[in-house]
Amino acid sequence: MVKLFDRLRSLFGGQIREGSYEYIPEDGYEEQYDNGSGRQFYTALDIGTEYAKAIVFEVVEDQGIVLGVGRHRQSYSHMSDGIVTDIEGVIQGCNEALIQAERAAGDIVAPDAVIGIAGELVKGSSITVTKTRQQPNKFITPDELESLIGMAQQKLLKSARDRIAAETGYQNIEVRLTNAAVISVRVDGQVVTNPIGFRGRHLSLTLFSAFAPLMQLGALETVAQGLDLRLVAIVAEPYALARCLSTNASADSGAIFIDVGGGTTDIALVRQGGIEETRMFALGGRTFTRRLATGKGLPLKEAEKLKVLYSNGMVKGHERDEIKAILAPECQTWMDSVELLIEELAKNELLPPAIYMVGGGSALPDLQEKLRSFPWTERLPFARPPLIETVQPDMVTSILDPHQLLRDAQDITPMALAYQAIELQNENSALEQALYKVIQNMHL
Repeated sequence: MVKLFDRLRSLFGGQIREGSYEYIPEDGYEEQYDNGSGRQFYTALDIGTEYAKAIVFEVVEDQGIVLGVGRHRQSYSHMSDGIVTDIEGVIQGCNEALIQAERAAGDIVAPDAVIGIAGELVKGSSITVTKTRQQPNKFITPDELESLIGMAQQKLLKSARDRIAAETGYQNIEVRLTNAAVISVRVDGQVVTNPIGFRGRHLSLTLFSAFAPLMQLGALETVAQGLDLRLVAIVAEPYALARCLSTNASADSGAIFIDVGGGTTDIALVRQGGIEETRMFALGGRTFTRRLATGKGLPLKEAEKLKVLYSNGMVKGHERDEIKAILAPECQTWMDSVELLIEELAKNELLPPAIYMVGGGSALPDLQEKLRSFPWTERLPFARPPLIETVQPDMVTSILDPHQLLRDAQDITPMALAYQAIELQNENSALEQALYKVIQNMHL
């Protein structure tokens, strides 16, 4: 994963709430943050359309220990479809969530933050590039590897720019890299973890990258600055979920992850242990709330309360049937969108046999029913009907919650962001160093 850009370090270096964190480069690559106690504390901030969610946690070796959790409902005018629309309003809402988390953590303040980014214009995809080596008996060198990574990265950047231009109608929108990962490398068809020193004629590499418009990234940078947080990484949320949860899926079979948030639904495809593609569409929990408010003639806040009661099975009889009928058109639109995007992700190749749901919107039983009753094998390239499962916090590896502060599927995304802090400390392989060097040289 791509770590903190130098420009962000300089931007937030003096905005620390407590203690003193120093950026110490190790071999020009690894980053360490220390508050003087020898312990490493972080904040994970999920700025969702419906809620701002914060987790204060400590990284101990390969695990994140949850110390405090905070949640604060966003105003309808502050976020839209996963995108910040009122920076000052979002800062205020996130600050409330941060205060809750810090108090729950025993007044521990963790300035170093991992923040999630979502929205339809966040584009994540993968590409495979192959080089035919003219001298197969020579050892593969770091320069060859970096050249291949650079070729793949340029193609993914162009693809992201083209897709954003097609969707917005505007050319030359500035985009920035948020995350990148080398999924696999093969030498003459054989998977290797480090190709340096091998010999062979065909060198093949699969790279995943996620890009977002500069406008969105800039808004999150300003939010972090307003909260006195030092931005360690901005992470595309589908990428974070796939990295965090892919251990639940077999390395051979993979899985599809569907995150139903307040403003968007994010979909990520994982095959053979690596994230391949992400897609997002602007339909989430607020859409169902608005439909219910219109159908029942209720204010939005009352409609939201009723939706939650309905999702929790607290509404019975005729009223339950009425709500189900009101929500049916939007649920079908949601299912149609999921089908369309999974079809795009498949690229006519066999899809993995598991679908995992996360996010607060996944609690709506109608969506789960749509997924379970859908004729998957008839409409899409599944070998058998996929397992449909809603992810709960205790299913996430590497994130420990000793005080049981994380409750349900809506907490999975901030947990996935916390997991990224663990990955930050483990990025020292030859592949990751080569990737980081290419990204630095390309000024992405």
